[in-house]
Amino acid sequence: MRSALANGNDHAVLRSRAFRAAEQLDQYLPSQLNQERQSSGPSSGPSTPIPEDAPPSVHSISSARKQVRAQAKTRLFYNIDYQPRLSHFDPNSDNQNFRRFFVLFWISLAIMVITTVLRNVKDTGYPLRMQVWLLFSANVFQLGLCDLAMVVSTGLTLPLHKAIRSSKGWLRWSKYGIAVQSVFQFAWLTVWVALPFMLDWTWTAQVYLTLHTLTLLMKVHSYAFYNGHLSETERRLSSLDRPESDTLSAVVRYPKSPVRAVKENNEIGVSSGRRQSTHSISQVRSDLATELTSPLGQVTYPQNLTWRNYIDFLLCPTLCYELEYPRTKKTQWTRVLVKALAVFGCIFLLTLTSEEFIVPVLNDSAFRLHRVDNWSEKGLILAETISMLLFPFMVTFLLVFLVIFEYILGAFAEITRFADRRFYSDWWNSCDWLEFSREWNIPVHHFLRRHVYFSSLTLFSNTGAMFITFLVSSIGHELVMGCITKKLRGYGFLAMMLQLPIVAAQRSRFVKGRRTFNVGLL
Repeated sequence: MRSALANGNDHAVLRSRAFRAAEQLDQYLPSQLNQERQSSGPSSGPSTPIPEDAPPSVHSISSARKQVRAQAKTRLFYNIDYQPRLSHFDPNSDNQNFRRFFVLFWISLAIMVITTVLRNVKDTGYPLRMQVWLLFSANVFQLGLCDLAMVVSTGLTLPLHKAIRSSKGWLRWSKYGIAVQSVFQFAWLTVWVALPFMLDWTWTAQVYLTLHTLTLLMKVHSYAFYNGHLSETERRLSSLDRPESDTLSAVVRYPKSPVRAVKENNEIGVSSGRRQSTHSISQVRSDLATELTSPLGQVTYPQNLTWRNYIDFLLCPTLCYELEYPRTKKTQWTRVLVKALAVFGCIFLLTLTSEEFIVPVLNDSAFRLHRVDNWSEKGLILAETISMLLFPFMVTFLLVFLVIFEYILGAFAEITRFADRRFYSDWWNSCDWLEFSREWNIPVHHFLRRHVYFSSLTLFSNTGAMFITFLVSSIGHELVMGCITKKLRGYGFLAMMLQLPIVAAQRSRFVKGRRTFNVGLL
């Protein structure tokens, strides 16, 4: 979650949205689209003819849908470069140079399971202990019903946005629509975070619901704010059918970053980011129409405002909303079954690791701490406990990482035919905090960079936007920690905010570019 700041000033981050060549996508896109692409060349394929007496805005959108597939377009809303690609651990991935180490990891876990089962049979007569499993399975039916109700409640976002789009008064997005949406999101978050506390659930059920709540909150925010931006873009495009009712100033980039501001100013020949240039009606109209068109050129706002599109976005393994995503040809249900089985297998391994290597150490440590009064002895007990927990915690971290980013997200990607499977990168090769942050959790990295960091740059400097992003991430971590401890102690918040001085140290001239020092701080 710390990832939004990585390469915040890097010009490469703001590359244009290019429509990829047909030969690159033939193996991923549906056959119908391939046929259209082959038959139509650079155009958008067969389409309904536009009447000559149609408003200029309609002609602009039609032209944009044809051009967006044939040439690179700089989008006005910061976007994610979605493209068909596999995860690192996918059997078909090109990253095979460490595949055997991945297999060795599972062999090691299998040996651990066999050894543990044999020891339990010898000591207790049963292969497994049940303490942690009972903790995981508590409140499961209540959890399922509440989780379903929470997902359904997010559906209020779609009719709310339709009301905002159709409004000509105070509910417009640029007036009070954004405030109404923000109040709805805050109230929705408060209800679903407070509910597990009121029902007195176990911390495992509460953490799951809280994590899913934060995930859906980010999805709802991205959906609402991106479509809100598009509603204002559509409104301005329609107003240009009557040029006297609207100025011809350049299209506002939202959210705007310093890099984009400099680029825009260079293009229009002014030195101040606050100045505006006068463009021709056709240029402004073309820019607005392009913004309303998806990167693949198949969907134009407001065609996306349907329940099917909204439900599809909820199921897609991404937190950043786009009008359209690259898709694979078909769903391979065998792979879905394999990943589903892997999820349950990882949960079993997590239960076994906690039951055999974490809970006994914690119980023994608590018992010993209550029997001693000397601070030096307490310190030795704590040091020994931490050292004994390092390895099982590392195994737990790796299993949680795999079950979320490889198996759960991979399964949903296969079900929805979502082609961009790059949910993580080679974070194990990271040499500093920023590199680790942007590579171990790419969906959250994209969300924070798009909707927090770059949005904050419209009002604050780079340093201020960085602080706000860390602040938002820290609040999220503290919320999860509060579900575990049942109290807001500030541990998660403090741990996240303490990364700011580490990032500052790694960016200093004494450490930056020196791999040994960076790895030491990491």
